[in-house]
Amino acid sequence: MPVVTVEASKKLSKETKKEMIENVSEVVANEYGLPIQTITMIIRENIPENIGVAGKPVSEE
Repeated sequence: MPVVTVEASKKLSKETKKEMIENVSEVVANEYGLPIQTITMIIRENIPENIGVAGKPVSEE
C-alpha cells in the first residue's frame, strides 16, 4: 500500500486538495500497477514559521 505525503506551507482550497488527491493517486496507482483503493495520500500544511530554507524561516521572506 503506497503512501504519498505532500508537505507545503501554502494553504490549498478544499477543492484543490480533492483534485490533487484524485490526480496523484491515479498516477501512483498506474505506475505501481495497483488498484487506486490501495493508495493513501496525506497532505500536511505547515505554517511558514515552522519551515526554514537557506537558514532562514520562510515567514521572513
